[in-house]
Amino acid sequence: MDRKEAIRSAYRMTGGNHFYDGMITCSTLSGKAVCRLIWDMNKAENDAYLEKALSGIPEDFSGKLLEVPVGTGVLTMPVYRTLPQADITCLDYSPDMMSQAREKADHLHLQNVTFRQGDVGALPFGDSTFDVVLSLNGFHAFPDKEAAYREVFRVLKPGGTFCGCFYVMGEHRRTDWFVRHVYEKAGFFTPPYETVSSLKARLDGMYADVDMGNLKSMAWFVCRKAKQNRS
Repeated sequence: MDRKEAIRSAYRMTGGNHFYDGMITCSTLSGKAVCRLIWDMNKAENDAYLEKALSGIPEDFSGKLLEVPVGTGVLTMPVYRTLPQADITCLDYSPDMMSQAREKADHLHLQNVTFRQGDVGALPFGDSTFDVVLSLNGFHAFPDKEAAYREVFRVLKPGGTFCGCFYVMGEHRRTDWFVRHVYEKAGFFTPPYETVSSLKARLDGMYADVDMGNLKSMAWFVCRKAKQNRS
């Protein structure tokens, strides 16, 4: 069984009928409606940018990985099932989200995943702890984005990988409208937001190797921390 089929199999085991899970994966009737209305995406497009964001994790990865925020775990617990040798830490500020992620991990009998409540702006880990830091759909929600960028960089080992995806403004007018008038008012998103160009400039300024792109209003990235600190 290849990795993609293993992930699909694990996803079927964990389900995905919760409204949030269906929306984030564009897999349910209501989720597909939200993806189309707000993000102007179909499931194939949704899967495409997520696959790009997750491509920073090697198939045979056996190092230390931090995911922040983990959310409900619907996007990543199936992936972690294919990485039995990895040491994975999942952090989220929301106990409710983390509880849902833990249920999925337990359902898949994951033995190498630990959960910790915490703030991305003050990560409870030492410098240069992780080989990979993964952040899916998180930075557009973080209230202190500057602190989040600094903390991710700090806990990442030299030569380590920072990868993920999040909303960028200025790429689709309807999406920008919904973000301002619905997601912000609901407390799901917090300005300010990156644009494609500002994100590229930021990542190029912090990391040695940057591969990034966007699909409409979702930017994805895979970048590596220099093995030696820049002077």
